[in-house]
Amino acid sequence: MDPLVIIIGPTGVGKSSLGIALAQEIGGEIISGDSVQVYKKLDIGSAKPSVSELQLIPHHLIDYLDPSDPFSAAQFKVKSTSLIAEIRGRGHVPIVVGGTGLYIRSLLDPYDFAQHGSEEIRAKWKEFVQLHGNLALHKELKERDIVTAQRLHPNDVFRIIRALEVLELTGSTLASQRQFSDSQYKTLDPSIVYLGLTAPREVIYERINQRCVTMLAQGLIEETLALLNNGYAPTLKPLQSIGYRHALMFLKGRVTQSEMLRLLQRDTRHFAKRQLTWFRRDPRISWYDIEIGADVLLKDIVKTCRACQTRVE
Repeated sequence: MDPLVIIIGPTGVGKSSLGIALAQEIGGEIISGDSVQVYKKLDIGSAKPSVSELQLIPHHLIDYLDPSDPFSAAQFKVKSTSLIAEIRGRGHVPIVVGGTGLYIRSLLDPYDFAQHGSEEIRAKWKEFVQLHGNLALHKELKERDIVTAQRLHPNDVFRIIRALEVLELTGSTLASQRQFSDSQYKTLDPSIVYLGLTAPREVIYERINQRCVTMLAQGLIEETLALLNNGYAPTLKPLQSIGYRHALMFLKGRVTQSEMLRLLQRDTRHFAKRQLTWFRRDPRISWYDIEIGADVLLKDIVKTCRACQTRVE
């Protein structure tokens, strides 16, 4: 059996470029584990691989959905599990690349998500947000499910509504839908190579700061405006993600462009810190410091993958 390779790490650390280089070396296909890259038309803010990079290696779950379509960790688990089987069936190595922690854990661990939704319930809460605002919505969740409310930012409207939806559909909290503790990590199948990329904090932060500058230069504001002009509501889940929500603040006249950049850099750094906190709790990850150099890093990881392939055959 071909191994399953998973590459995680904070934003801006170089996961995508390593995934492509690794896929070229070991005959792999990439499955994106990113909750924003899954959407069409959101290219700059999600830091998608370039068109030329996408042509080098087959990629999956990139440009997969319209921005108005919902996509959850439960859907990711179903779709990626199917893709892994298909890729192995072609004699290739599936490589999951991404920093959305819940997506990765849904793939590796027995998360049990409420599979059914209600557009009627979602519409009701969306209207509530329009009338009363994000803080009032967050308060509604806090009164019903304080555990979930404490881990969700008031601006994370999509997930707050999802938690309220699950409550109404099942009569139980979203937290109770999980059938195990977040601190429990089951032993991985021997075919899984679980890799994490990291670097000293100052290196990660500098890469993030520069990436934000580049996003603005590439047209993040113009990309966001085009989405609005095409009829996409600013309250959509992908438009509330880092980058797009900052561009919306500028387009609404709430901040100057220089202030937008400062907030974007700050919030992206905070996001990277949360990603590292999430992943570093998982003892199954083998960590690699990118400062050893791209060539050495790739050589070491190729060796690990081929050793795994030999072990499971």
